[in-house]
Amino acid sequence: MTSSSESPRHDFRTVASEDLHVGKILALRVDEVEMPGGGTAKREIVEHTGAVAVVAVDDEGQVTMVHQYRHALGRHLWELPAGLLDHQGEEPVAGARRELAEEVGLDARQWHALVDVAASPGFTDEVVRVFLARELSEVDRDVQGEEEADLEVHRFPLAEAVRMVLAGEIVNASTVAGLLAAREVLDGRAEPRPADAPFRDKPTRFVARGK
Repeated sequence: MTSSSESPRHDFRTVASEDLHVGKILALRVDEVEMPGGGTAKREIVEHTGAVAVVAVDDEGQVTMVHQYRHALGRHLWELPAGLLDHQGEEPVAGARRELAEEVGLDARQWHALVDVAASPGFTDEVVRVFLARELSEVDRDVQGEEEADLEVHRFPLAEAVRMVLAGEIVNASTVAGLLAAREVLDGRAEPRPADAPFRDKPTRFVARGK
């Protein structure tokens, strides 16, 4: 008997696509996709630039976090320093270094890739690469806009940040995943990847629009 893993997989081919909205950081399109039963179904897809986030841990085991207003939830959230991959041709680790300096005034000598987080793959191609940054140093912070000017920056012991995740006090997906992964690495139970590890699911479609 042929196992399910050996069976030919259906090719969910897109037969038609329509743009509903193209904005500054995302686009909304509707794809018509061939389904296994022979018909087609429509799928609404949000295209995104992709993003990076940084678990910056100092020599005392403290992680730098930002308290940032998120309008979709209508409140401030504790998050990792993060930003969009919206600079054409910029490598993800370079984007992470830039965001760390802009948001919290830090640089790092040691960088590793921790996790890649698909935000909600049922309807968006947004994927965030989370980096672990160590051997930190302070640099001048270059505030880029009104939202970053409103950021509150605070350092937490990593164990306290993990407690906040499990208590539901931290809900941002890439922050949750990054903190838990960093704990595994720093406690010696896992190995991180190189900072330039292949980024298979890095979004490309929105950037290719040239907006």
